[in-house]
Amino acid sequence: MNWLLVIAGAVVGAPLRYLTDRAVQARHDTLFPWGTFTVNVVGSLILGLVTGATAAGAASSQLQLLLATGFCGALTTYSTFSYETLRLAEEGARFFALVNVVASVVVGLGAAFAGVALAQAVWG
Repeated sequence: MNWLLVIAGAVVGAPLRYLTDRAVQARHDTLFPWGTFTVNVVGSLILGLVTGATAAGAASSQLQLLLATGFCGALTTYSTFSYETLRLAEEGARFFALVNVVASVVVGLGAAFAGVALAQAVWG
């Protein structure tokens, strides 16, 4: 039955990723993949919140499956991040490719840690 929770989260996360990516990217006239960056950072924050809440006993393992595995798994996208970074490098925008890698890792990890810290402050 746990797989249904993962699927339910993914059913919401995947279309939200696409819609968010398109909406954010439409507002920025640049080569930098702001849409993918945004969904990955937001997903990292949510994942941190859910993980922290679960560790504090404030969220169930079922909620973790629904939100962390299903929703965040479908919302975030390592494959698109990789593709867009390679595309930037191939098109000669190596600076943007480097910024994409560094910013995605640093800001994504920061968002995850902030989510855990927030959850611990609220429920810990």
